[in-house]
Amino acid sequence: MTKNNGGSKAYRIICVVVLIALAILFLFPLYWILTGSLKTPNAISSPIPQWWPQEFTLRNFEVLFSKRSAPLFEIGSLVGPTVPGAIRWLINTVFMAVMAMLLTCLTASMAGYALAKKRFTGRGIVFSLIVAAMALPKQVILIPLIREMSSLGMYDNIWAVILPTVGWPFGVFLMKQFAEGIPGEMLEAARIDGANELRTFTTVVYPMIKPGVGALAIFTFINSWNDYFLQLIMLTSSSNLTISLGIATMQAENSTDYGLIMAGAALAAVPIIVVFLIFQKYFTKGITMGAVKG
Repeated sequence: MTKNNGGSKAYRIICVVVLIALAILFLFPLYWILTGSLKTPNAISSPIPQWWPQEFTLRNFEVLFSKRSAPLFEIGSLVGPTVPGAIRWLINTVFMAVMAMLLTCLTASMAGYALAKKRFTGRGIVFSLIVAAMALPKQVILIPLIREMSSLGMYDNIWAVILPTVGWPFGVFLMKQFAEGIPGEMLEAARIDGANELRTFTTVVYPMIKPGVGALAIFTFINSWNDYFLQLIMLTSSSNLTISLGIATMQAENSTDYGLIMAGAALAAVPIIVVFLIFQKYFTKGITMGAVKG
């Protein structure tokens, strides 16, 4: 028993050490960005790295908020007050990611439930096409996608980045796997009690797949936030840019202001961290449910 207890204790110590090392490895880029945004240009470009700023400065954030300006909002002919361009770009990015997250979770949860629990002609073919679409690179459908957005009058509009994300095949696949675990008896009981499809989905199905929705929300938010390629293709005007595109346009042709980039990256990291903290419980629970189910 003593030998087993000693081996178990050593195993736990090794696990803790490995986890701490991995945590440091993953957190170091964020630490470097945050501290780099507070360094002077000479400290950033110094051949000897400064692990902690010896001279704190807000110059990078001052440049970020003063170099460009844009209206706070534009709704038809109604134009808001002028604010720093970085504020407008951050609002655009948050709006884009949040709307893509909400619409994707709504449509994917309904589609996944239908594919998992409804029996209709062509169900297997539809699911096979969705799985096949997961392996399809976005670059393959880029030209048809641009033509479609142009014909709908949405090119150079934030919705041109949101709507293509809503039909994310991975979201449908993920929610179908969660919906497979719903007992058919509960659905039958809801129908016997007189519940229609909408009420069955909201009162029976959704509470059971909520962990999966939380995990999908995080995946969708991060995927939409980091989809630089689609944003670069679809958005051109300064007031419609996202934070990553806006920072890219502020760079000179023959020089790179790393302090400005780090300040913008630090600003852009805040919403990602907030969303993860909000949905962390559902994300962890979703992973646990998947592990138990397997």
